[in-house]
Amino acid sequence: MVTKFKLPFDEMILDDLDRNFKNSNFSREHYKEFALWLDKQGEDVLKGKREEADLMFRRVGITFAVYGDSGGTERTIPFDIVPRIFTANEWQRLEKGLIQRVRALNMFLHDVYHEQHILKAGLIPKEQVLNNAQFRKEMVGVNVPMKTYAHIAGIDIVRANHGDNAGEFFVLEDNLRVPSGVSYMLENRKMMMRLFPELFAKHRVQPVAHYPDLLLETVRQCAPRKPSNPTVVVLTPGMYNSAYFEHAFLAQQMGVELVEGKDLVVSEDYLYMRTTQGLKKVDVIYRRVDDDFLDPAAFRSDSALGASGLMHVYKAGNVAICNAVGTGVADDKSIYPYVPEMIKFYLSEEPLISNVPTYMCRKPDDLQYVLDNISSLVVKEVHGAGGYGMLVGPASTQSEIAEFKEKVKANPSGYIAQPTLALSTCPTYVGSGIAPRHIDLRPFVLSGKEVRMAPGGLTRVALKEGSLVVNSSQGGGTKDTWILEH
Repeated sequence: MVTKFKLPFDEMILDDLDRNFKNSNFSREHYKEFALWLDKQGEDVLKGKREEADLMFRRVGITFAVYGDSGGTERTIPFDIVPRIFTANEWQRLEKGLIQRVRALNMFLHDVYHEQHILKAGLIPKEQVLNNAQFRKEMVGVNVPMKTYAHIAGIDIVRANHGDNAGEFFVLEDNLRVPSGVSYMLENRKMMMRLFPELFAKHRVQPVAHYPDLLLETVRQCAPRKPSNPTVVVLTPGMYNSAYFEHAFLAQQMGVELVEGKDLVVSEDYLYMRTTQGLKKVDVIYRRVDDDFLDPAAFRSDSALGASGLMHVYKAGNVAICNAVGTGVADDKSIYPYVPEMIKFYLSEEPLISNVPTYMCRKPDDLQYVLDNISSLVVKEVHGAGGYGMLVGPASTQSEIAEFKEKVKANPSGYIAQPTLALSTCPTYVGSGIAPRHIDLRPFVLSGKEVRMAPGGLTRVALKEGSLVVNSSQGGGTKDTWILEH
């Protein structure tokens, strides 16, 4: 199971020995036009454009919160002015693999809350699912529209040199609960078009601006009893949530109401929102609130973020919740290693995109290997998110490694480990000029009557030299993602 990865694949530069980011002679074919443009840009121009982008993002209020940050409650995510570019063929292959994966994950979710065929077949240990903190017993036997649970999925993709395959794609993580980041995908594109209109005259870049329309159409398709004009709301925890900008942005872009739990009321098996004209029935909730806080009568009794009785209305089939309650069991890191088996089991297909090789510390042999080789591995909490609860072995001190070892020993089933991937790099404008930085990609997959995607996603970049952690909460930034037309 030991897998070795080569030096990082660079998205733009062909020659590993001479990564000159302002010399188009070394560029991959689909980057040549951009590299020629970059050759002509002076340092002052690039610096000025980056400062202009930062200023505009702050004026518009495109911010996120870092919990526990003593420096302030909100900050802008650093935006890089160098785009990441895919060819149409590259994207087409990636899109097929992502659609395949999300279809299988939705089938798995329906199965574990109904017949549990995959558990009876022994392909996944029952206790891994039924004892999982994200498995909601309240959802067993509950039918959801179109058997769709993950209406919006954010699948984290990385690229690495693996074996003889240069730049192979891997799925690093599945985000199926309340995946965030799509607002930055949309705003990054608007910013690039404003700063560099000449680049879009030189490149035929597939648009992403229609994503809010796709999202609205997807969630409306889930409305129970098929009203002619279903009422959709975006449920937010409130303005102090780290992704509140995105909640408000998407509600505005879709033309629907942004509500908090206090705006909702249950009456006679239906859900209503309070308006200045009185109560109005709600058909679909696009929720950005975790399961635990949706209904104080069903989950956490101390929650003020949801609506009491919401689960009763949901089970009665009188409101749809996107993503469905209980979806988190499929994106738990302890379930991730089994997704390739899900694809084979439900679709009778081979996975089009591979997982990163993964050690499950609950298995004695894997645990021993992880403890013996922890300094060269990435170890993650199965419930962790946002770059927290993880150890990047090669970048950690001996004392950090020793401390993390004790945590793993104390709770082996709470951790997985993976090889330290040499994530692909992309030229990035940093303080010293243009330099390679590691990146990943979060495309967004929408599941309704069909599974669809906007062409692109959120490219996240680790701005610290050598860092592999791209999360915004850990100092990462974002890039615009271009999919070129055929």
